[in-house]
Amino acid sequence: MRIVFLTGIWPPDVGGPATHGPDFARFLVARGHHIHVVTMGDGEPAERPCEVQVVSRRLPFPVRYGEVALRGWRAGRAADVVYATATYAAAAAAAAAARRPLVVKLVSDPAYERAQRYRLFDGTLEEFQEAGAAPVRALKAARSKALRGASAIVVPSAYLAEIACRWGLDRERIRVLPNPAPPPVDAEPEAHQPGTFVFTGRLTQQKALQVAIDAIAQTPPARLAIVGDGPERARLERSAASSGAADRIAFLGARTRDEALGIVAGAEAALLSSDWENLPHSAVEALSLGVPVVSTAVGGVPEVVRDGENGLLVPPGRPEALAAAIRRILEEPGLRDRLATAAKPSVAGLGSNEVYAKLETILAGAVP
Repeated sequence: MRIVFLTGIWPPDVGGPATHGPDFARFLVARGHHIHVVTMGDGEPAERPCEVQVVSRRLPFPVRYGEVALRGWRAGRAADVVYATATYAAAAAAAAAARRPLVVKLVSDPAYERAQRYRLFDGTLEEFQEAGAAPVRALKAARSKALRGASAIVVPSAYLAEIACRWGLDRERIRVLPNPAPPPVDAEPEAHQPGTFVFTGRLTQQKALQVAIDAIAQTPPARLAIVGDGPERARLERSAASSGAADRIAFLGARTRDEALGIVAGAEAALLSSDWENLPHSAVEALSLGVPVVSTAVGGVPEVVRDGENGLLVPPGRPEALAAAIRRILEEPGLRDRLATAAKPSVAGLGSNEVYAKLETILAGAVP
């Protein structure tokens, strides 16, 4: 197949979609497919498993978005299928203009993310589905219109599948396919100071890292290593410095994937304090390394992190509950080892080859 792949982020950007992009592209290239990526970025791509075109983020948003659609259309004329992990409206326009089928990997509600970015709505994802203010309705209509023409919509959790069905999308076109676990890491686990928990991902409002900072401040001698970058970093660094736990919270910045996995592999547990999630790559990756996950019980997280089996789950927005779970990991005899023993087997069926082969089949099935 010849596949045009449209995505919003690509390494050196960090986050689940930035991990998925080059991984899946490498898989497809190894299977003999031709891949042409169109993405947005601040500079040159850090990984090129195939042809990668970057539209500069320095361009104004309407110009940038239009350029993604234009380049997607140009490449799409010689392709069999268009695959999108973001920029859904641009992908829908490109696929329609090129008269090619569209397959979408949906990892969130794009209307909700945009409403939060523009400060139009500050509630939960579930509450957003019922919100009816005019600007919010416009975002919802644009999202549903872009997705309605997709031949297949791939979501990583049953949780998001149920939400997407409420947007007027054809349930038969929605496929649940969990995010894959990473391949084995050769690097040795990083040696942390005892009691170190690790967060990896984009530093955004969604991740609610203020809750994690407050929880760490309540639980000496616990430590927190934060791997990643994003718009919330400066504010979070100021908050950590004044939290009373400044010497126990470290911001490590963006790292390569192997470096990040090595940092997680040496942790007491992976820590996720999100207000909402779909099914985060970081949770699957930690479990695949044999590291338990302490997380808020939001979205699709409980579909992979099972409380008391391979991790601990707490309600969102409650630092005291997260602090109590952290204390259990550090103080309850045998708990951490028991959770760690169950972690890797719990995601044994989510190897990247198995998951990507199923996604490849979905792409092939969209081609007339």
